[in-house]
Amino acid sequence: MRFRVRAGNYAVCRVAPDDPVPAWARGRFLSVTRTRDELSIICAARAVPAAVQAARGWRLIELVGPFSLTATGVMAAVARPLASARISVLAIATYDTDYFLVPRERLEEALMVLAQAGHVRVR
Repeated sequence: MRFRVRAGNYAVCRVAPDDPVPAWARGRFLSVTRTRDELSIICAARAVPAAVQAARGWRLIELVGPFSLTATGVMAAVARPLASARISVLAIATYDTDYFLVPRERLEEALMVLAQAGHVRVR
């Protein structure tokens, strides 16, 4: 499978479930998920105000798609070798492809693990 590393650091933020999506939640990559209990936002870390509850320090990897919504094993092919290396993965799926976040301090190790598993980095 082919993948690319997106530039910049990302944050996973939590705001109140009934809050509107804040104005700072924007950028070339943005994921917003609302549940009864929370509003989660994944975006560029530099955009997130210091007062916002957030886990910062994530790097974003994009699987080069598109993939069919009925394709099986796409994320597993990436998550399995990373899990074996004890590297945390946060997965995000869109209509066309999948993304995953890995801890910034483990990015180089994650890239090595993915290459050893037969995945190819593209620019």
